[in-house]
Amino acid sequence: MPGKLRNQDPPEESLGFPIVAVGASAGGIEPFLEILRALPPDPAIAFLFVLHQEKKHQSRLVEVVSRVTNLATVAVVNGAPIEVNHIYVVPAGVELTVAGGVLLLTESASQRGLPIDSAFRSLAADQGDRAVGVILSGSASDGALGTKAIYAEGGITFAQDMSASFAQMPQAAIATGGIDFVLPPAGIAKELVRIASRSGKDTTRLPERELGIIFRLLQAAHDVDFKQYKPSTVERRIRRRMTLHKTSTLPEYVAVLHRDPREIELLYREMLIHVTGFFRDPAVFDFLQRHAFPDLMKNRDHGNPLRVWIPGCATGEEVYSLAILALEMSGELGFTCPAQIFGTDISEDAVDRARLGVYPESISAEVSPERLRRFFTKVDGGYRVAKAVRDCCIFARQNVTKDPPFSRLDMVSCRNVMIYLGNILQRKAMAIFHYALRTNGYLLLGSSETIGTFGNLFNVVDRKHKVYQKRGLSVRTAVEFEPALPRPHPERKNMEDETRDAGNAFREADRVMLTRFAPPAVLINEQMEILQFRGRTSMFLEPPSGVASFNLLKMAREGLLAELRVAIQAARRKEAPVRREGVRVRTNGDMTTVNIEVIPFITPAKERFQLVLFEAVPEETPARGRRKSAVEPEPESRGVLRLKRELEATREYLQSIIEEQEAMNEELRSANEEIQSSNEELQSTNEELETAKEELQSSNEELTTLNEELENRNQDLAEANSDLLNLLGSIDLPIVMLDSDLRIRRFNAGAQRVLNLIPTDAGRPIRDLSLTVVIEDFEQMIISVIEDLEVREIQVEDQRGQPWLLRIRPYKTTDNKIEGAVMVLIDLKKPVRRRRS
Repeated sequence: MPGKLRNQDPPEESLGFPIVAVGASAGGIEPFLEILRALPPDPAIAFLFVLHQEKKHQSRLVEVVSRVTNLATVAVVNGAPIEVNHIYVVPAGVELTVAGGVLLLTESASQRGLPIDSAFRSLAADQGDRAVGVILSGSASDGALGTKAIYAEGGITFAQDMSASFAQMPQAAIATGGIDFVLPPAGIAKELVRIASRSGKDTTRLPERELGIIFRLLQAAHDVDFKQYKPSTVERRIRRRMTLHKTSTLPEYVAVLHRDPREIELLYREMLIHVTGFFRDPAVFDFLQRHAFPDLMKNRDHGNPLRVWIPGCATGEEVYSLAILALEMSGELGFTCPAQIFGTDISEDAVDRARLGVYPESISAEVSPERLRRFFTKVDGGYRVAKAVRDCCIFARQNVTKDPPFSRLDMVSCRNVMIYLGNILQRKAMAIFHYALRTNGYLLLGSSETIGTFGNLFNVVDRKHKVYQKRGLSVRTAVEFEPALPRPHPERKNMEDETRDAGNAFREADRVMLTRFAPPAVLINEQMEILQFRGRTSMFLEPPSGVASFNLLKMAREGLLAELRVAIQAARRKEAPVRREGVRVRTNGDMTTVNIEVIPFITPAKERFQLVLFEAVPEETPARGRRKSAVEPEPESRGVLRLKRELEATREYLQSIIEEQEAMNEELRSANEEIQSSNEELQSTNEELETAKEELQSSNEELTTLNEELENRNQDLAEANSDLLNLLGSIDLPIVMLDSDLRIRRFNAGAQRVLNLIPTDAGRPIRDLSLTVVIEDFEQMIISVIEDLEVREIQVEDQRGQPWLLRIRPYKTTDNKIEGAVMVLIDLKKPVRRRRS
């Protein structure tokens, strides 16, 4: 499934020239001036310069910038329109917003504000593919998420290369995968001029022939058919790659694709832009916290976790946000295993990044300090999601319109994905969501998405926040996992596309009805369920008592049931229209004569339907002036009465047979549903095995990483041990190391020779050994050195009377803890060698 994508075409307020937002911090002024110096006098560009500044100091930045350029340089004022060949310097302590090509200023919400991210995101949302982002020298990671937003909207992004005095900001932006060019300042200026020269020239539709070639190349490489996706966004992504490759026509770009297979991969990645955020749309998460999650968690067994699926999860921010929300809610309710959050995306790269769970420091603008402290771990250059949260989340690659979904879900969150799909894929996705959810499960859509014509599948829970709830249907929705056939002409709908659901069958029914002068009729499917009423049918049909039903036979009025069933069965068997005339129907106590005609038809999608027409026959009235006969009709003979009674009994018997057949059909339907349920259970078990495999693979990767770290540490320890042994072996002085219990930890060859030690003495208490050196109160002396942390030196003699200087010092660990002592003996008779001058 694609990641989060732009939910609309570029706004009408887009200006006719590119707007370049430049973000910088420490060391960023000089490279910005280099860019300006390298520009021509009339670059046809507008600049927004956002620099980290101290609010308490008066800035002279406008004066500094204006010295190196002829472009008009001004400080941003609230409500100023953006004009070409202008440089707008954003003051300190404010956040910049772009709305309709107008600059708006607001006070920064906190001291830890991220003005570059805020300005870049606003510019991306307002100007779409006309936005350009440049990240220059600076520390921290402000601007990383903003450049990613511009990249997602089809804009061009730059980062300064290693010429930056402080490379943290450019490197953080590059790490997001949303940077197009990494160049020095002069190279950035050159590319900006080229982009400005192409601006506004790409307005015509791309040729269909070359587009078809590109779609086939992408489908061959990744089995994804982009012909079913929104054309405007797809073309915008292709134009962007054409700009980066400096190609002016689509045939030239197709030649690049044939020549360089890596470009196919880059184009595929750009088709699936991965932009999301933590706790995006806070009002939606507040609604989930107050209403949806409590409703799903109440009366839930502790071993029955909440199951949530996020198709199109991108880099995982929304998955982790829902997991954090579930953990917070479960803490209040006392759950031990709160949630299983399934995040899927069609991009393998996005899934890998989501599974890693590492994000830049700039997420502090989206995540509260309390949540950062509780659910994140500080790592080099950013934050990593805590293991407790990652344990609730399972990531996998999946195409929601093609691959089987998860099942028995409590919630599906599919925000800003449906708007990128064509009508065919939207219908398929909605049917899949309905299939995957439990009854009364929640569906969450994006702010610009609705369920459209699928009101029969979902109830509206909150229209403002786009929250819906699954309806329980007596007839299961059809779910297809194979891609639909492509449309042969972009401006003409394929007939198969138009007959995918019952609504399309209505159109086919219209065509049939027009040929019959539209008498009252109903459209039914193979299960005799009424899909549509056409005209006034109340004379022939009425709602049955009890459970609401649209079954035609249950709604038939008295006298119509048997004839209807016979006519429908005959029409299906013959596959031709069947007509029954002179049927007597009781309507409001009176008998009415009606003719019935059943017309079967098959749609191009191979679906069978029947159109049942009712033609009321007018009763004959006596001619005017004809007098009523004075002679009453003779009583009916006994034979006629007997035949009527037999006929009535036969009809009752037929009615009982029909009821028995309906009961049998219900049993068969129940058995079929049980089989389907078993199939779903097997499918769910298979999915759980797949997810368990993913978890095992993830655990195996973590164990592999841990094993590598242990191997590296063992190697370091082995090297340190070798160094120590070599050092001790190369020192001629006798050295003995003792632990805190005065046991021998280590000694060298000199100590072994002088003190008469053997290798098995390692680990023995020093007091138990017969040393060749005579020392009074030896044990107490070592204890005092350990306790007082002072070096002691005394002169001692060995058994041969040779003098030695005994030096005892505390044994310190790397973290400055005292864990024993070190003894060194220095031979006082050994001459000291003097260094020659």
